[in-house]
Amino acid sequence: MNLSQLNRVLLQTLLIPVVALMFVAAILSLQIENAERTVAQMRKADNNIATATLVSVLMVNEESGLRGYQITSNEIFLQPYDYSQVPLDNALHELRDGLTQQGSDPSAVDDFIMAHNVWRNSFAAPLIAATSAGQNTRDSGLNLRGKAQMEALSDRLNNIVETQKTQRTLIGDTWQRQVRETLEILIALALIIGLAIGFFARSRLHQVSAAFQATLASLRLNAQRTYESEQRLRTTLTSIGDGVIVCDIDGIIELLNLVAQQLTGWSQAEAVHKPLEEVFRIVHETTREPLETPFAMVKKQQRVINLSSHALLLRRDGSELNVDDSGAPIHDRSGRLVGVVMVFRDITEQLRSQAALLATEKLAVAGRLAATLAHEIHNPLDAVGNLLYLMKDGATPEESTQFLQLASQELDRVTQISRAMLGMYRESKTPVAVDVKDMLESVLLLLNRQMSQLQLEVRTDFASNASVTGYPVELRQVFINLLSNAADASTQGGIIAVRTKLRSAVRSGKTGGRQAGVEITISDNGVGISDAALPQVFQPFFTTKGEHGTGLGLWVSHGIIEKHSGTIEIESSTDEQNHGTRITVFLPRLDS
Repeated sequence: MNLSQLNRVLLQTLLIPVVALMFVAAILSLQIENAERTVAQMRKADNNIATATLVSVLMVNEESGLRGYQITSNEIFLQPYDYSQVPLDNALHELRDGLTQQGSDPSAVDDFIMAHNVWRNSFAAPLIAATSAGQNTRDSGLNLRGKAQMEALSDRLNNIVETQKTQRTLIGDTWQRQVRETLEILIALALIIGLAIGFFARSRLHQVSAAFQATLASLRLNAQRTYESEQRLRTTLTSIGDGVIVCDIDGIIELLNLVAQQLTGWSQAEAVHKPLEEVFRIVHETTREPLETPFAMVKKQQRVINLSSHALLLRRDGSELNVDDSGAPIHDRSGRLVGVVMVFRDITEQLRSQAALLATEKLAVAGRLAATLAHEIHNPLDAVGNLLYLMKDGATPEESTQFLQLASQELDRVTQISRAMLGMYRESKTPVAVDVKDMLESVLLLLNRQMSQLQLEVRTDFASNASVTGYPVELRQVFINLLSNAADASTQGGIIAVRTKLRSAVRSGKTGGRQAGVEITISDNGVGISDAALPQVFQPFFTTKGEHGTGLGLWVSHGIIEKHSGTIEIESSTDEQNHGTRITVFLPRLDS
């Protein structure tokens, strides 16, 4: 049972009693409404009885006042008669309206009103007139007739009262029956609804209980799997070949695997709960200045961070190791940063191997240049020797002057070549401004003899004010490698084109923009590089020259260009109609 099903069951369990109560309330409302109508009928019957009783009292008052006046002839005794007439008429009309509203036949009241008017007109009025005139009003026949009329009126009124009392009794019985039925209905509904809700709740609780048991079993299984996964993870971290350090959000160490313990010199028990900076101390290999830890950088930037390649790890015993490091954030399910994991490894031997390979490549380049320089310097010196010989052999003053100018030109050429050679190995410690045009011209000067022997045409197109920031010796090494490769790949009479172009910066909100710099392109129309070999040209020890190549030139060049934050790309074709290779190097500008 998922959460939505559980919510539906709970909603049903809550709504069904509410609906049942609403149903009971509706039935109870109907019963109460019927009872209220019955009670209203009872009130009307009570009002009619009370009105009839009032009529009876007013009739007695009329008769009493009339008899007193008859006996005493004093008009004071006639006041009850006079005062009762209007209230009596009103009471009779009210009684008639009450019977009409009740739904009863008002004819009995109408008959009573007619009979009362007959009594008032045929008995009371003549009796009052006779008494006022002083006549004898003790006529027994008249009095008996009046008495009979009054008794008939009383009987009519009593019949009305009895009818209303009987009707009230019936209404009362109806009300009691309604109350009894209401109680019976409520009891029956309570039993039925209670049983229904009980059975429904029982079935739903069984479902919830079964779902809870299943969820509990699933949680136990997930907990077991989580525990096993955690154990596997701990085993993996412990046995991994790189050093791993796990810190919490405050930079307090929680875990060091075995490799990290060996590299730092700290054991797990000693390092746990200590600040990272105390265990993992890194400095710049050249300046010896402390470096910012990956933990601080990850916490600041909230992303994976790679450490500087010039980092030295200061071990607990005082020894040092070159390390390559990275840090990654640890987030909880809500995406909140809760810790940092760092992975690092000892690259001391790797750096030594790379240094040895670089030295090997430099020696190879130096060997090729030495052979080239031997010929480049030998030819001008031979020319100088020949010119001096001609001067000694009786040359004219004009010829001697001309010979001296030629000798001076040849010596200048030797000086240029020697300066280029010295510049090739005068390595700077920090990046400096490098004029790309001057650098390429000095490289072409050193390779001039190799190009001449192959009768290669070198076409140049250099942009002015093309400066970059870098290490001149390393950059010369890159372009000597690239131009030598172009010459080796070219056939006799081929063309090598060397061009430089300034590239401006382009801003973009999505990609961050393109950096300004200098683009150097070296193209040849040689045999080209096959599609199978092209992806491997930047790998160490891969060469297409057989025994004549070391397989290190392009690998070293690629590393140097990356060191200068640049790029190097190779395009090549082996088609018969369109063959050759083009290498594009991009270096950032000095002012970018």
